[in-house]
Amino acid sequence: MEKLNLAIFPFVLALIISLIATPLTIFVFRKLGLVIDPAKIPHPAHIHKRPVPKGGGIPIFLAVLATALIFLKVDKHLTGILMAMGLTLVVGLIDDIKGMSPKARLFFNFAAAGMVVAAGIGIAYVTNPFGAGVIDLSQPRLSFYLFGRLHEIWLWPDLFALLWIPILMNAINWSSGVDGQASGMIAIAAFVIGLLSFSYSADITQWPAAILAFGLSGALVGLTIFHFYPQKIMPGYSATTLAGLLLAVLAILSTTKVGTAMMVLAIPLVDAGYVVSRRILSGRSPLAGDRGHLHHKLLEMGWGRRRIALFYWGVTAFFGFLALNLNAKMKIFAIVGLAVALAGLLLWLYFGRSRRLSDQGNG
Repeated sequence: MEKLNLAIFPFVLALIISLIATPLTIFVFRKLGLVIDPAKIPHPAHIHKRPVPKGGGIPIFLAVLATALIFLKVDKHLTGILMAMGLTLVVGLIDDIKGMSPKARLFFNFAAAGMVVAAGIGIAYVTNPFGAGVIDLSQPRLSFYLFGRLHEIWLWPDLFALLWIPILMNAINWSSGVDGQASGMIAIAAFVIGLLSFSYSADITQWPAAILAFGLSGALVGLTIFHFYPQKIMPGYSATTLAGLLLAVLAILSTTKVGTAMMVLAIPLVDAGYVVSRRILSGRSPLAGDRGHLHHKLLEMGWGRRRIALFYWGVTAFFGFLALNLNAKMKIFAIVGLAVALAGLLLWLYFGRSRRLSDQGNG
């Protein structure tokens, strides 16, 4: 029963808060005129045609904050997470309302990751996919005294966490172009991470990860109700980066199951890798927005927004199920297989469209 309560109570609390806070956010943003009107502010990645408010990070932040403060003990780790959440929300809202340069956004992504790492959260061990046991990344360590206290920097764990967190924040943000796409995908991914933490529930150190994961899932389910087609609110940069931050941190806290998170979120990660590579090879900034993401290509194929969102949800749920049942070695094969399949699909869609446009021009 106690194990079940770890899921139900945080999930339901976060869901209720999100269901209350989301319509309030929509009302306030519309009242203040804080809507994104594509006719006035065009953006290459935006596909909506009518004014819609952003600010989805507000209900997520409130729901997860309440869940954390009610169900968890405030320690060094949680303090670092909450500080990073606060910074990410503020930066995200500034971008949602006024806009911010890609370089500035990336700087604050790393700043938020730095807060998490400074709280002692890092990727110290990874499961060995080709043998027994784990790979120890806890060495080397740099020790120093500051304000009369001994501090240590775990070089590899801290470095990997500093890279992993911003990568996932941006990958999630780039997969948020269609109504309901990102919010539903994140809700499923967080639920899977919560179930993963359940498998280690005999270890009470895993309870905070489970509680936060189910709280995040409940918050995103509430947001999805208003974000699904036709959307009444866009998650915005505030919601996608906040959710990406939390998913990255939860993957680390849940017995360092970063590989599981990579599998569950394979679509946004592979899509991000493809898009960054394409932009660099074409001589453009990897941070420049465009309409080259998978969901844009599916729209060009004639897919509807509901269909695209359900496709992302379905793939995320399917690979979440596999992640809970496969060993580390099989997860590697599954991730590689999906990456190859998605990369092939993206290349086919990209070059197929280019050829069709060329044929039309010649005709």
